[in-house]
Amino acid sequence: NRPGQQAAPRMRALIQRVSRAEVHVNGTSVGAIDRGLLALVAVVPTDTEQTAERLAHRLVRYRVFPDAQGRMNASVQDVGGRLLLVSQFTLAADTRKGLRPSFAGAAPPDQAQRLFDAVVTAVKALGVPVATGQFGANMQVSLVNDGPVTILLDV
Repeated sequence: NRPGQQAAPRMRALIQRVSRAEVHVNGTSVGAIDRGLLALVAVVPTDTEQTAERLAHRLVRYRVFPDAQGRMNASVQDVGGRLLLVSQFTLAADTRKGLRPSFAGAAPPDQAQRLFDAVVTAVKALGVPVATGQFGANMQVSLVNDGPVTILLDV
């Protein structure tokens, strides 16, 4: 990118280090974890299976848990934690102008679901237990943010 030019939007995840997190749909729990990461994931039209795999690797290996010295130097994989992945198209919002977000930059639902599922599959293949929300549903997400630690992870 040239100076002043914005990078093309890519898949992103808002990650939160949690001591527990849970997703409900219509009053029923559809996914829950104890210690680990809650990741709200947005897919954009330029994303591919390779983008999904890259995000999965980063989620599993991103060092946001304390090591023996108390520094954020351990990954969810290192601490034996879990991931709760929730599809979140609103993270793809363009908020640069006006008073209402534009979601034109979000991937169409079929592409978003396919690539979100690819992230889930890749995380499982890396050996980290995964729970998920329900794609396209109105979900209620509850969590206890540990730290608090919240990071916007761009791929």
